Amino acid sequence: MSDILQRYAEALSSWAEATALRMLTEVDQVDRAQWGLLSAEMSQEIKREIASAPTGQILRQRLDEQVALIKSIPLDAAKRVHEMTLKGLETSTRGEEIRRAILASGDVATSRATLIARTEVARTASLLTQARAEYVGSVAYIWRTSGDTDVRTGHRAMNGKVFRWDDPPEVEENGRVMRHHPGQIWNCRCWCEPIIPE
Repeated sequence: MSDILQRYAEALSSWAEATALRMLTEVDQVDRAQWGLLSAEMSQEIKREIASAPTGQILRQRLDEQVALIKSIPLDAAKRVHEMTLKGLETSTRGEEIRRAILASGDVATSRATLIARTEVARTASLLTQARAEYVGSVAYIWRTSGDTDVRTGHRAMNGKVFRWDDPPEVEENGRVMRHHPGQIWNCRCWCEPIIPE
C-alpha cells in the first residue's frame, strides 16, 4: 500500500505543480492589485519600482515548497493507514474497526489539504508583500489582524504594533514562542501593512 501511494504521490507532480502555480498566480495578482490601490497616493517612480520588484525568486521557491506539501498528503495518509493496521494487529482489533478508522483518515487528509491551502496562500501573500515593500525601501510594517474572535491571543497582542522586516517578532501562543511575520504560520489571517518611506 505504501509503495502504491508513493507512486501516486510522484504521479501527482505535474498536477501539484499546475495547481500550485495557478494558486501562486492568483495570489500574485491579488497582491499586485492591493499594491495598486495603496500606490494611488504614491509617486509614479515608486509605482514603477513596485511593479518591477524581484518577486520571481520567491514565487519559484514557494512553488517548490507547495508541490512538496501537496505530494505529502497521500504519503501521510499511507503512513496513518500503516500505523493503524499495525496497531490493530497488535491489539487484535477487529477488521471492521480498522476499516472505519481508515475511512475516517480520509477526513484527516481533507482537513490537511485545507490547512495547507489556507496557510500557503497567506504565506505567499505575506512574502510577496514583504518583497515588494523592501524593494521600494520599506524597512518596517504594522501588524494587522482580521479583528474577530478567531484571532490567536498572541497575534491579538501584536495588532497595531510596528516591526522590522529583517527582525520578525517573537509571538507567544499557548506557551510556545515563535518568530514570524503576519500570515506566515498555519491558518494565520493576519497581514502586514507596509510603512512606505516618503
